[in-house]
Amino acid sequence: MAINSSLNSDILIVCAGAMESFEFAKSIGIGMVEPAINLTKILLNSNRLPKKIIFIGSCGLYGDEKLLEIYKSTQACNYEIAGIMGLGYTPIDMKIAKVSQETNIINSSNFITNSKDISIKFKNLGFMAENMEAYAIWCVAMKFNIDFELILCATNYCDENAHNDFIKNYPKAKENITKYLKSEGII
Repeated sequence: MAINSSLNSDILIVCAGAMESFEFAKSIGIGMVEPAINLTKILLNSNRLPKKIIFIGSCGLYGDEKLLEIYKSTQACNYEIAGIMGLGYTPIDMKIAKVSQETNIINSSNFITNSKDISIKFKNLGFMAENMEAYAIWCVAMKFNIDFELILCATNYCDENAHNDFIKNYPKAKENITKYLKSEGII
């Protein structure tokens, strides 16, 4: 598979797919498993690895940042609600990097947070937002030693209205992402 032939061949732009598809990005799947498998397949079948992987999509905010704004990050993590609630444990070293306040850390899970109380707990741990695919893509990029960047547009807050707000705001978010990528000369 060619790497975005009409774009800069040093950059691979990927998205989840389904509702979150873009004509200039390769759809790799929803959640954490499909993107990890599909992105790995793409990279293994490439004649030349990209220098950078950019994931574009939506995110839900843990705090009171602005909706429909673009948020960029190079930091992704997988911290589950079971950990927040003290209902589970993991043998995986879950140290959350201490980074500057300007760094947006994106959390990933196969579930969307729809509790304001839980959202506040994630925010207090240092997470800014959540996106289901971010951590999987970050892991693959790190294994292949490829630079990684998230470019996300906030569609909702992580509260009881999360799903309805996502549905309502996603068309505008998709438009904002496309405009941003054009203004930055990425597409």
